[in-house]
Formats: sequence, C-alpha cells, structure tokens
Amino acid sequence: MDDPQAPVWDAIGGVSRFAALAVMAELGCADHLREGPLSTGELAARCGADSPALGRVLRQLASMGIVATTAPGVYELTEAGATLRSDVPNSLRPAVRMIAEEGFWYGVGMLPRTVSTGRSAFVERFGPLYSGYLKSNPAAGRLFDDYMVARSWPFAEAVASRYDFSGVRTLVDVAGGRGHVLAAVLNAYSNVRGVLFDLEQVVPGARESFAKAGLEDRCECVSGDFFASVPAGADAYMLGSVVHNWSDEDAVRILRNVREAMAEDGRVLLVEFVVPDDDAPHVSKDVDIRMLALFGQGMERSASEYGELLGKAGLRLNRQIELTAGSSIVEALPV
Repeated sequence: MDDPQAPVWDAIGGVSRFAALAVMAELGCADHLREGPLSTGELAARCGADSPALGRVLRQLASMGIVATTAPGVYELTEAGATLRSDVPNSLRPAVRMIAEEGFWYGVGMLPRTVSTGRSAFVERFGPLYSGYLKSNPAAGRLFDDYMVARSWPFAEAVASRYDFSGVRTLVDVAGGRGHVLAAVLNAYSNVRGVLFDLEQVVPGARESFAKAGLEDRCECVSGDFFASVPAGADAYMLGSVVHNWSDEDAVRILRNVREAMAEDGRVLLVEFVVPDDDAPHVSKDVDIRMLALFGQGMERSASEYGELLGKAGLRLNRQIELTAGSSIVEALPV
C-alpha cells in the first residue's frame, strides 16, 4: 500500500534539494568543475566557500544526479549538472539564481499570507515586480533579464518552427524583452519585419541583441507603455509571457489596445502556459503559484479562461498550438 504521507514529504524535501541547487548556481560550482573532478576542498577554495558546508551540499547534489562521486570527497559534473555552466548555450544557471533571489524567495515563502489576505506579500513589501523591485534593484533586474532569456529559449525555436509566419508582413513583439523569440521568427522567415515594443529601460538591451544577431535592419525597437497604446498597423502581434502577469481587468486593457492597433485581417499570438482542465501535473500549475506569490493578481489560465478574456477585448480564440516545455500559442482573431 502506498504511503499517503509520501507526496507531502517529497514536497518538503524538494525545498532542500532546490536550496542545494541554488548554492551550486550562486557559487558557480559548475564552471569550476568544467575541466574535471575536484575534491571538496579544491572546489571550496575556488568558490570561496566553507569546505565542510560545501561537502554537505555536494552530497545532496550527488543524490540528485547533478554531480557524481569519483572518489571519496571528489566530485565531477554530470550531464544534468553541466546545464548550470555559464558558458553553455541555454544555461539554466540564471533561472536557478533568479528563483533563489532574495525577493523572489521571500515572495514564495510568504505565500500563506498572500492567500490569507488576497494581496501579494511580495508586492506589499517591495512594490510591483517590474516598476518597483526590479527597477530599484539593478542587479536583480539584470538577473531577471538573464532568467527570461533562459526561460524563453525552450520555446523560441518552437514558436518559429511550429507556427506558420509565411503570411505575416509585420510582427510586433509586445513586451518582448531582449527579443529572443522575435529573433527566432525573423531568422526563420525572411518575409517578416519585426517591431520590438517594451519599456524604455529594456529597449537598449534589445537593440544590442538584434545587432549581435545581424537583424537590426529588419527589426525596429520602440519604447512605450502597453497600457496606453502599442505600435499600430501590424498584421500580427505576439505577447509572450505577458498576459499571465496581470489580472483579468488589466489583461483586457492590454488586449484591447492590441485590438485597436492591429490591422483588420490581423492576428494575436499569446505564448503562454495553458492550464489543463484535469488534475494531472503540469508546469503551468507550478508557474501559477509563483505568479500568485509575486504578482497577486497575475495567473496562468485555461483555454476557456483565455477565450473569455479575449472575448472581452473584441477577439476570439481561434486555436491552440502546443509548443515545447508545456507552453502553447493561443491564436486569436478579430471578432
């Protein structure tokens, strides 16, 4: 007979396992282990860590398959651990560091208070994530940008390969950050002209990214506030991990501005996690808890909830296209 306590204990243990992972990411252990195995003392010296304490963390990481023991007190990277190296494509180090960042950690830890009051304890202490916390903490802001790049890579190529952009003339990436998803589309479709639209402090980094990719001639970077307006006249608007940040009321405001700006034959592409209607585990449910903690009113939504939201903005849900890593494109057309 299965132990009914097992799922609870596993969740409790998950906190400790993630904490060990956070140590590895923060201290850059994977970078120091890239050339081969090191003893705990050698690694501690390179990381600037306490050797006995690091040894206990490495023991936990070995049990998780992140490192492997090659001799007593000597460890090497595994294939999974190598994903935390700073120099590998799509490194997961920024993602781990961001989730373990002090403010984020506080927000998740204070979730019981958030649920009790209906108000995000994170927002009450630090202010809104984007315009408050990240803006006033440049180091956290840079880390968050790196995290979003790491988070976008798994589905950037999927967006470009699984959605047909051959009929699109101009694609506006609303709140597109550094533009990695838009760049993937532009690389795959020479017919598409891009417009990256985001906050003023974000745009310089986006321009730099497009210049490095050799796409600066095909993408205009525009700053602004999507609660006021978005660039007008395009036939496709993409919002990647945007709508989930906001309450229904605010999300409808954003989508209405997109509806007013788009061409009559245009389309809207929401790149989001769509919550399934059953009780099966899904990444959308994990992300939704973080949204609750950090935004309060931000949330992941089901297909029917997206349909209702879009309807209030003068749009209709046309289809849902599954991508990778549990994400989807929700395509909407004018009513």
